[in-house]
Amino acid sequence: MERNTIVLYSFAHFSRELLETLSEAVKFEYHCQVKTREVYLDLTEYFDPKRRQYNGDSLLKWVDAMHTAGSVKLVGLFNVDIFIPILTYIFGQAQFGGRTAIASVYRLKNERYGMKNGEQIVIERFTKEVIHELGHTFGLAHCYDPHCVMRSSTYVEDIDQKDRGLCKKCQSLAGLDRLTPPL
Repeated sequence: MERNTIVLYSFAHFSRELLETLSEAVKFEYHCQVKTREVYLDLTEYFDPKRRQYNGDSLLKWVDAMHTAGSVKLVGLFNVDIFIPILTYIFGQAQFGGRTAIASVYRLKNERYGMKNGEQIVIERFTKEVIHELGHTFGLAHCYDPHCVMRSSTYVEDIDQKDRGLCKKCQSLAGLDRLTPPL
């Protein structure tokens, strides 16, 4: 595996279209090679029966333990409702300045909010969320630019309003403005 590789670990059955769109967007934004790996994980021990959700802190630690030589960043892709103790739910989580992030598509689906199902909107939201969480691993804090993918998102509407990419300031802070994308 190349030294500048981001690995997307799929812990759910995602469509090929979603994984390909996600891989291409991450490759474009972070100027790294992207590999996708399907992994099976029994999530039972990460489930909190009182909250009826999965513990994001524990999932993040487990994904981090999967680190292999050559990969610079890891992202665990899930389809379960995740939380951290101080929040009701989260779309994703990352080690700030670290190597690992997680994201879940669970709360990004329209049907969760009584709206018509739309695969394309889910793909777009999930792509933005993964790029956002990876930004944190590159040391980026939340951005105040309303179009930047690093703007904080509490609701899916917040995700819908922002762009898929980093603003110029965030690109510069992450050192990405000096790199050229891989072919």
